[in-house]
Amino acid sequence: MRVLIVEDDEETAEAVAIGLRRKQIAVDVVYDGTEALERLAGEGDLYEVVVLDRDLPGTHGDEVCAALTAAGCRSRILMLTAAGDADDIVAGLGLGADDYLAKPFDFPVLVARIAALARRAHPAVPPVLRRGDLAVDSARRTASRAGRPLSLTPKEFGVLELLLAAEGRTVSAEELLDRAWDEAADPFTSAVKITVSRLRAKLGPPPLIETVARSGYRI
Repeated sequence: MRVLIVEDDEETAEAVAIGLRRKQIAVDVVYDGTEALERLAGEGDLYEVVVLDRDLPGTHGDEVCAALTAAGCRSRILMLTAAGDADDIVAGLGLGADDYLAKPFDFPVLVARIAALARRAHPAVPPVLRRGDLAVDSARRTASRAGRPLSLTPKEFGVLELLLAAEGRTVSAEELLDRAWDEAADPFTSAVKITVSRLRAKLGPPPLIETVARSGYRI
């Protein structure tokens, strides 16, 4: 899962980003509405969820939300605001937001809301992905095989989640890099190959991940 945080308070944005990365979620951060629109115009399909502060400088969060909705952005939008009364919630949802969370918020609640929205992204993803004796719980960010918990790094978890969600479709290394890593990833790196190799070792026999020559990987 990859999330875009749009928050003008840099301290808050970085704290949320660090927390989400610890929950095995790839995160990018922008600090104003104009930059968010520019980013999403070119890379909107990379993000399952956009965490959007309502009170942004430059382009206001309401305008960002309305513009994304009008453009048919496929990312789910979780709007954050310091005002949490009924009128504000109704207004935010009316602009196209998929969910609304008032500040200050409990971090576990934010994670749960993001996970719930990601499951409703296109295509929709069930709460628990299964294939044979392998299970990945996208909400709790846990994985197991034959009842044995798997200790996965954030990138290993992200790759496994994407491969399972593809339901047998071959997923290219480029797509895995786009959706399981953040913007700091080097597109020419061998990170995907190394991560898949380590993931195979942790999954154990019989092998589950197949390499499709010149195409990518599939389960």
